[in-house]
Amino acid sequence: MSSTPQFGLNAPQRDAVKYMDGPCLVLAGAGSGKTRVITQKIAHLIEQCGYDPKTIAALTFTNKAALEMQERIAKLLQQPKQAKHLTVSTFHSLGVKILRQEANAVGLKDRFSIMDSDDCFSLVQDLAITTDKQLIRQIQTSMSLWKNGLIDPETAIREAKDEDEAQAARIYRSYVATLSAYQAVDFDDLIRLPVELFRNNEEVRDKWQRRLRYLLVDEYQDTNTCQYELVKLLVTGVGKKPMFTAVGDDDQAIYAWRGATVENLKTLQVDFPDLKVIKLEQNYRSTTRILQAANTVIANNPKLFDKSLWSEHGLGDPITVLGMLDDEQEAEQVAIMLSSHRFERRAKFSDYAILYRGNHQARVIEKALRRERIPYTISGGQSYFDRAEIKDIISYLRLIANCDDDPAFIRAVTTPRRGVGQATLEVLGAFSGQWQCSLFEAVFKGGIEAKLPERQLEPLRRFCDFINQLESRASRPGPSGSGENAAAVLDDMMKEIHYEGYLYDNFDDRAAQSKWQNVLDFTMWLKEKGNGGKERDGEPKNLLELTQMVALMTMLEGQDEDPDAVRMSTLHASKGLEFPHVFLVGVEEGILPHKGEPDAPLDVVAARIEEERRLMYVGITRAQRTLQITWCKKRKRAGESVHCDPSRFIKEMKLDEGDAVPTEAEKITPQDRLARLKTLLATPK
Repeated sequence: MSSTPQFGLNAPQRDAVKYMDGPCLVLAGAGSGKTRVITQKIAHLIEQCGYDPKTIAALTFTNKAALEMQERIAKLLQQPKQAKHLTVSTFHSLGVKILRQEANAVGLKDRFSIMDSDDCFSLVQDLAITTDKQLIRQIQTSMSLWKNGLIDPETAIREAKDEDEAQAARIYRSYVATLSAYQAVDFDDLIRLPVELFRNNEEVRDKWQRRLRYLLVDEYQDTNTCQYELVKLLVTGVGKKPMFTAVGDDDQAIYAWRGATVENLKTLQVDFPDLKVIKLEQNYRSTTRILQAANTVIANNPKLFDKSLWSEHGLGDPITVLGMLDDEQEAEQVAIMLSSHRFERRAKFSDYAILYRGNHQARVIEKALRRERIPYTISGGQSYFDRAEIKDIISYLRLIANCDDDPAFIRAVTTPRRGVGQATLEVLGAFSGQWQCSLFEAVFKGGIEAKLPERQLEPLRRFCDFINQLESRASRPGPSGSGENAAAVLDDMMKEIHYEGYLYDNFDDRAAQSKWQNVLDFTMWLKEKGNGGKERDGEPKNLLELTQMVALMTMLEGQDEDPDAVRMSTLHASKGLEFPHVFLVGVEEGILPHKGEPDAPLDVVAARIEEERRLMYVGITRAQRTLQITWCKKRKRAGESVHCDPSRFIKEMKLDEGDAVPTEAEKITPQDRLARLKTLLATPK
């Protein structure tokens, strides 16, 4: 008997799973079981509708969500191994899959390179001839929005509103040309190039439409123009009925700043007139009070689709709104209240989240949590391996382990500078594309002398000889049979590349010292691992084995089980998560909603406020059982204390008089808390 999908679904969920007459939009409110609908529908497609798992694709926005989805599908299927044949991935992973198979059709070699954000930053820095990091990031953001909006460089130049935008567009043109010469793509190209390919090559598009017969899209409201176009190209064809299910929530569209557009929900109805719309309004997460507050806040936004969340979890605890004197008192009181509440509820630290609008709010809260000895984790914090100086060193190790790693080659050969510039790399990239070989191999390939003069070729070959020598030593059998001692090879590499001098030449002394210390710590850690660990409990490793270990760690980092710790997170990073108890801090005008540009047009201001309101809605609906909101009368900004007003969103929550809504925080001292704990301990369970 099939396990799909008769049980455990409410009526709208069941309708969404079983609908097979064409395109379907499932409006899934917060906590309404959207992942269950997607996984049950995939099981239904396979076991009831006879779809081959290889012809089904489910697209989402994070690798974690994709992995969780695939695991849940496997548990639903009578033959769990069928789940392995599904395409369950992010948009970008699907883009990579398409480009790997169709590289020649888009003018790329089979082993094209994918540049990471740091590689792209360095390239823009060279093209813009500036070291102004803020300006470089602004140009990168503009280029990303252009690519996601399917706007080519010439159009961007033609439509520029001022000279700054025109200059960014000209850099965009050079950037695209340079990536092409490098035989490389950036993150945005992973979707843009397949879209352009499908638009221009009907044969390839038809092949992929036959390969992917049914498409499911999670978090549809977060799609940008390019992602929507990819979906449309995959599901529409002459004489072909569009077969897809998009699942999303217009009330949780909070990523306009990175190109996502809620307009895609409107466009979906225009492009697919037969679209079936199904609403999921029963919330399985939160109490009625929390949902009422969320509903009344979001009701102030214009609605594409009317929707109101409800729950069977009962009325629940009152929502409290606490006004604080300043941000230090706010942090102190949140820490004390959290500690006391946890003891009273016999809860775990991991049951709690502290959510805020911007990362700058976190530092003072961290200090307070440390004082109270409350363990915490921060979502979105920078990985150790993501630090630029660590990635610089890793690029050398990657190249020693695999000389065909083009992004590692580009990073290593230009950091530190050694007489190899952008013009040289463009010629080398074009030559490697012509011969379908790596950049490293192209340096020694016959015919390169006709493309590059000796003065440009000599530093390339000197660098490659250096890498070859290190590779030979790293893989040469040593006393243990595993290669020369990793520490010796690593020390010689660091001495030769003069990385410390590079840091002090390019950063102020304090920053250079900090970065160099990170490098020393990293290389020392590598040496210890090479020797089998501090306590010699592991096997000795040569440099090649260490590089593989580091590569695996960077991929798996963050996949460990969550510790018992309070989660600190921005509201954006909290989307998709839920917690029994939530503290939403800094809910003030100028923070939430964010201040924005003071001279922006009225329509831009209105759109910003609507998105900030959706962000408030996301914050409220993270809470399952209790929600406490704080704001400050004064807050330090740029070293000065400024007056603050409570956010308009607090008033929009329309909390009942019966709910405890004090305007001033009750000052809970450690002595008060101790007295309460003694009372609790004396109370029979």
